[in-house]
Amino acid sequence: MGSPSKPSSLAVRTLHYYWQATRRHKALFFGLIAATIGFCGLLTYGNPYVMSLVVDRVSAGSVPADQVFSVFGPYIAALIVINVLGQTCSKLQDYTLWKLEIAVNYDLATMAFDALCNQSMSFHSNRFGGTLVAQTSKFMSAYNQLIENIQFPFLPIICSIVFTCTLLLPVVPAYVAILMVLLVGYAAISYLMYKRILHLNEKAASAQNQLSGELSDAVTNILAVKTYGREDYEKGVFDQANREVVERDSIRMKSSLARGIITAAVTVVIMGVVTVFISGGNAWFGITPGTLVMMFTYTVTITNQFNFINTGLQRFNRAFGDASGLTGVLDEPRLVADVPNARPLKVARGAIDFEDIGFWYADGEVKTQVFNGFNLRIPAGQRIGLVGMSGAGKTTLTKLLLRLADIQEGRILVDGQNVSDVTQQSLRRQIAYVPQESLLFHRSIAENIAYGRPGATREEVREAAAQANALEFIERLPDGFDTLVGERGIKLSGGQRQRIAIARAMLADAPILVLDEATSALDSESEALVQQALSRLMEGRTAIVVAHRLSTVASLDRIVLLADGAVAEDGPHARLIERDGDYARLWSRQTGAYLE
Repeated sequence: MGSPSKPSSLAVRTLHYYWQATRRHKALFFGLIAATIGFCGLLTYGNPYVMSLVVDRVSAGSVPADQVFSVFGPYIAALIVINVLGQTCSKLQDYTLWKLEIAVNYDLATMAFDALCNQSMSFHSNRFGGTLVAQTSKFMSAYNQLIENIQFPFLPIICSIVFTCTLLLPVVPAYVAILMVLLVGYAAISYLMYKRILHLNEKAASAQNQLSGELSDAVTNILAVKTYGREDYEKGVFDQANREVVERDSIRMKSSLARGIITAAVTVVIMGVVTVFISGGNAWFGITPGTLVMMFTYTVTITNQFNFINTGLQRFNRAFGDASGLTGVLDEPRLVADVPNARPLKVARGAIDFEDIGFWYADGEVKTQVFNGFNLRIPAGQRIGLVGMSGAGKTTLTKLLLRLADIQEGRILVDGQNVSDVTQQSLRRQIAYVPQESLLFHRSIAENIAYGRPGATREEVREAAAQANALEFIERLPDGFDTLVGERGIKLSGGQRQRIAIARAMLADAPILVLDEATSALDSESEALVQQALSRLMEGRTAIVVAHRLSTVASLDRIVLLADGAVAEDGPHARLIERDGDYARLWSRQTGAYLE
């Protein structure tokens, strides 16, 4: 990650992303602006203008009762037309605003989802899932705040300035000049104070995101919280984050109130000057009563609207602060990205080659070397076991094959095709991955099994479940294949979840299989059922099995012992035992070891 962006830079970047989504719906956006201008101009300025003409006519002399409609008829008609058109603009304003927010929020949600789904695992490993969800929600809500803020008060303020100058400048230019000078001063003070507190809103939003992350972390791991009796500790962690939110919000509140007091004082000065000018307008300049009414009405209107500058800027502050979290995420470079014009991977046999692999993890300035000049060839259809001490690079090797992280040196080939040159989706669709902790969605069992092949029929799903030794327990459930498994499959046991994951891999029918400690967390009975299912799954496929328990890989075609990111021993189980090296010593240490 780069250095944090300045608040102003983040605001510009946020507007960039918002405009990317808005420009797809330009008709609605410009329709909203036109409707707002029409509404403001007609109802706020058209009505007082016509009424000033009526006042001037009344001031010119009394009108006989039988001539009221003939004299004032045009004014009455003008007011009716103005109000009909103004109310029409008002309803168009509501319609275009709602339609625009609905359409753009869809695009923003898609933008955020794509960005999060296409980021690397390193990115997600360093962030709270709950924080990312909260940031996405705030990013979408902030757009609504911004667009509504443009609709009111800022667009009406601009309209007020334009209409006031247009209608009054030809009649009382000196008054308009004085009013504009005062309002420019007001706006300048508001903007300067706005810039001073912009960073406070981002800090407040950051505190809110941290609070959401802490809550999500505790709820996600609620079983650990309860079984270790750590409710009080987690409450303390949450309370600390909550107090940070209160502190940041309090600082923001005090700064906003101080700004409001200063601008309110400026408003009082403006109204004082304007009142003196209007009071002496007729005596000093011979201004007509109707024009004086129009001047006062317009001045009160424009001053009241300028009063909302504080509220509007505060909303801008809050919106940009709320959006800053996801803006930073959208600005993050893709650590793993498809090359331009990447082609789909086509696997005919499933041979895998790791050639001169160099890979290291970088944490700031610190680099942790995992592989340096690593080489390994896996012929098509061969089943190999990856074993070794923790930290030897077993799981990292499978992640590099799946391109969950990118190598810095060398290349990885699948059937002679460099995985860096093909699309990530096509690569991963050719590899069935079964991890130690099965990855289930809070959906039905059938949907979870069919995840790797969404178009599968119910009969195909059932057959995959049978092959994975899962059919018996599924049919015992009240809703069978339609049973919802709960978040992360919490309603099922570990062995049941793993068999669902294996059924998914079977249905995906990929030519390459990666098993990462797929049985290490199971009891003996569950392990036996899962091992049977895995044996069926590995038939006719290139299989890479990561394991700590050597008994789970002893029957495979080949075993590769990794040590310090290099191949220490390589061969079938029997040959490695005969060699009496590190593998043989590991085997002898594991009590209850057996070879099926």
